[in-house]
Parts: sequence; structure tokens; C-alpha cells
Amino acid sequence: MMAAAIALPSGSGLTTAVCSALSVSRASVLRHRAALTAPPRTAKPRPLSARALPEIERAHVLDHLRARRFADQTPTEVFATLLDEGTYLCSIRTMYRILEAQGEVIERRRQRTHPVYQKPELLAEAPNQVWSWDITKLMGPEKWSYFYLYVILDIFSRRVVGWRIEHSESASQFKELFIDAMEKHAVPRDQLTLHADRGGPMKAKTTAMMLVDLGVLKSHSRPHTSNDNPFSEAHFKTLKYQPEFPKKFETIEKARDFCRRFFAWYNEEHHHAGIGLMTPDQIHFGQAETVYAARQATLDAAFISTPERFVRNPPKPPQIPTAVWINPPKTTEKNQA
Repeated sequence: MMAAAIALPSGSGLTTAVCSALSVSRASVLRHRAALTAPPRTAKPRPLSARALPEIERAHVLDHLRARRFADQTPTEVFATLLDEGTYLCSIRTMYRILEAQGEVIERRRQRTHPVYQKPELLAEAPNQVWSWDITKLMGPEKWSYFYLYVILDIFSRRVVGWRIEHSESASQFKELFIDAMEKHAVPRDQLTLHADRGGPMKAKTTAMMLVDLGVLKSHSRPHTSNDNPFSEAHFKTLKYQPEFPKKFETIEKARDFCRRFFAWYNEEHHHAGIGLMTPDQIHFGQAETVYAARQATLDAAFISTPERFVRNPPKPPQIPTAVWINPPKTTEKNQA
């Protein structure tokens, strides 16, 4: 509409009428029209200040700054030294400008460079393909005393496949736990990916060598990115938000006893919202399809008896996931095609 108004003859009263009908400012139309017809502006060169140093004096200052005795000195030190010797060349700021024009103002200290960490993108389409593990603290009997809970979680089924509680964090203790979990679940070589954050035991040489020996691919979260290890983080929240979870454990045996009951309930009875309200054991051991069919039969009977309660469609149980991601790749038009 604006383009149509601009194209109107400038001297006609039609411009005013059209602008009024379209609620467009007539002044704006005339200003845009003038901008289209005006010749392009050329930037005028900035005039040289009368106080600027001539090229000869700039070269003289540069010679002093490059002198051997000032090779490792800042312009501030050069200025003060020359001033004490009875010589004034220019201001400190002008010295910096002269050096900057020559490309000689740089950071001479060795700056720390941060490596570029790749975002982990892990896919599990069945149990024992991707495990996630982490360590959390459990409050001990006294202030600043803790027990350390190690948990290995299968991200597809959400089943806790291994756990232990110790007095400290140790890569060797995790090694024993992980090897035991691999043997119990009969995980073959070159199938499993183990994901963790960047804590000490997770990055330890002992852990890395063990994974190589077992044929397990390792994966790490990016630093300070909790979303890269979401399943372990969410599991610890489920643990610590239990009504029975105590503020502190008097002994390590009591902590182990509590976790033994909790993990039995979590794996066998807890209906997890992320896996279609199945229990982790039902998903992990291939019982989900049978449970889903039984649920569907119950809902079909409810629909037949009282169809008026279901307004839109016949009811269906929550879907069972077929794939679980850690950081799924962003969908693009090319991927969708």
C-alpha cells in the first residue's frame, strides 16, 4: 500500500486522499519518495585535526617505542621514563594510537583457550544400548559428612541396572559396579554406550581403559550442561523427593537398606510417565506389549459400556516409546524430506 501511494504523482491531491483512506502519514510518503529520487550520499573524508602529529613526529615517536631499551615496556613506562629524562614526545594515548596503526598493540600473555565440546546426541531403540551413570551425595550423620550413591541407568527402559553406596568417589569402585552390571545383563561387546558428566571418576584413566577393554563406547556431557545427562538427573530427583527419603542417614548400612527398598520399588512398581506409564522392568524385559494389549482391552470394554463419556475418540493407553534420545538432532527441511 505504501508503494502504491509513493508511485502517485507528487503534485496531485490524490496522494492526500489515498493517504487519508489508508491511514498513512502524507509526510512519510513524501519523505520516502524523496529518498528514492535523491542521489546517493557519499561519505566525506574526515578532516585531519590541526593538533595531529605530523608524519615525521609520528615516526620519531615510533622509533623511541621500538628502541631496544623499551622493547618490553608499555607506553605508560616509556612515557614516564622519557619524562624523567626531560623529553616529551606525545601523550600516552597517542603512543597507543601510533602503535595500533602499525598493528603492534596485541595481547602478549598466553591466553587460555577453551576446547570446543561437541553436544552428545545418543539414541537408544532397545534396552542395553545406552546407559547413563552419575554419583550423588547422601547426607551423613554429621554436618559435611556424606555417603556417595553410584547409579547406572538404562535410558530406554529407565531401569536401574546397577547401584552401590560407598564412603567416597572412586573410579575403581565404579569399575567393579559396572563390570558386575555388564555380566548380569549379558551385554555383548560393541553394543553399549556409557554416558556420564565430567566428574573425576567419569574422566578417570581407570574408567576409560575399562571401557576400551569391554568394548563400550564412552560419552560425556558438555561442561556445566545438566541437560546433557537428563535421565540420571531426573532419577536422583525422583529418589530425593520420596516422602520416606530422610534428611540424613545415621550409617551407611541404613543408607543401603533404604536404597535397596527404593530401587526394588522403582524398577518393579513405579509407573514411569516417560515410558507410557510402564514400569522399568516391563520395558526392560519385553513385557510392555502384553501389558499394553491388556490395558487396551480394559479401555475397549469401558468404551462399549459408556461410549458417551468419550467425546472425541475411543480411549487408548499411553504410547510406548520406540526411541529415546539424549539431545535429539534438530529437525530441518532436509531431514523431514
